[in-house]
Amino acid sequence: MPQSQKSSLWHDRRFLAIASQALVLALVLGLFSYFGFNLSRNLSRLGLNFGFDFLTRPASFDLADPPFPFAPTDPYYKAILVGLINSLKITLLGIVIATCLGILIGIGRLSRNWLVSKISSIYIEVLRNTPLLLQLFFWYFAVFLKLPKVDTPLAIADKIFLTNRGVYFPSPDYTEQTVIFLGLFLVVLTSLIFYLRSVGDNSNLSFFSSSSARLLVTIFSILILVAIWLWGIGWDVPQPQAQSIQGGVNFSPEFATLLFGLSLYTASFIAEVVRAGVQSIGVGQWEAAKSLGLKTNEIMQLIIFPQALRVMIPPLTSEFLNLAKNSSLAIAIGYSDVYAIANTISNQTGKAIEMLIVIISIYLTINLLISLIMNRINNSTQFER
Repeated sequence: MPQSQKSSLWHDRRFLAIASQALVLALVLGLFSYFGFNLSRNLSRLGLNFGFDFLTRPASFDLADPPFPFAPTDPYYKAILVGLINSLKITLLGIVIATCLGILIGIGRLSRNWLVSKISSIYIEVLRNTPLLLQLFFWYFAVFLKLPKVDTPLAIADKIFLTNRGVYFPSPDYTEQTVIFLGLFLVVLTSLIFYLRSVGDNSNLSFFSSSSARLLVTIFSILILVAIWLWGIGWDVPQPQAQSIQGGVNFSPEFATLLFGLSLYTASFIAEVVRAGVQSIGVGQWEAAKSLGLKTNEIMQLIIFPQALRVMIPPLTSEFLNLAKNSSLAIAIGYSDVYAIANTISNQTGKAIEMLIVIISIYLTINLLISLIMNRINNSTQFER
């Protein structure tokens, strides 16, 4: 290669970028190779071998409230799957509950009502400034385990029962009628969402896009949804017996504690994210909307909150990721999440390194999926420039 061509490569930005990335990749691969070789050498000195073939051995332990049938004779990988599903249930339900509660508390803190504002502020300050593990212990030992015994449950509307064995809720009775009406429920709900979105994108002030027509359609659709939910769908209502409660779905004290504690804790952080996002919108937006005759709730719903989403979604993503990782504290209250089960398998088999790799991969995958979904939502809320 001529000398002039060599010198020109070192001034080529594209070449330098590729070369620097190749160098970094080589260093990373070299570092992992060194650690892998060192790990293999140390394991061989101890008479241990590295591998995941142990996952097919019988687990030899039982699990409480598995989402599908599980026996001690089932292999370890099936136990890990049970823990994964349990962790996903906590994560998904916790995100939904914490988001709804956090939005209410965050807007409540900005309320002009003194009582609502102070209650919201106290909620945020108390829960944000106390350890999550301490809160879980409080909800578990001082609340859920102190509920009435199963033979004298605390009933709510004769449909929900609170006991020290868990919380019992009505569940859909999966008959042919229930499946049909659930499908009808989803159709009506989807149609309402598409209608409201199409009206919002349409600037034509016809009758069907007017605010009064939008309100009437929304109320009518909600009434249909409520009617389908209450009378069209069959429900399996819990029935108290002598020493048990039959029917419905049961949230064990461990599951209820983790879901309740995580949701309340994360909601306090989400509330501050919402408050900061709303306050980031200039006062001029409020004044302009008021000059058009809009009410406060309409201003918040149609103008302020959509703009605040651009600011809120990135920190909301962090709070969702924290919720998914904090769910690993389930081991402290005996809930069988993926971390607790992996810890049990590690103690039984002595495969600490392998189980560490498994648990890291699982949490990394869950968090990357949450980040991917939230990044797509974030891109959809950004205004085109």
